[in-house]
Amino acid sequence: MTTEMRAVLTMALLRLIAGTIEISAGLLMLKLGRVQMALKINSMLGLIGPIILTLVGAVGLIGLSSELSWSRLVLTALGVFLIFLGTR
Repeated sequence: MTTEMRAVLTMALLRLIAGTIEISAGLLMLKLGRVQMALKINSMLGLIGPIILTLVGAVGLIGLSSELSWSRLVLTALGVFLIFLGTR
């Protein structure tokens, strides 16, 4: 398996895990049926989202590291960082 394919597979798996967590949290909110508990679950999801975004971005950058110059890698990493700051 090529390095690029491993990176894509890892990125996809991270997103699938994140989606599974989101769906499970939604089902848990419905099961509990209380606004207070739903807000607590939602706040935990607010922490997971940026972590997954950062991990997927990092894996993507590692996958691109052999193809891009250092200046472009730094600019791309800066863009991922700014997205992370913007979602806070």
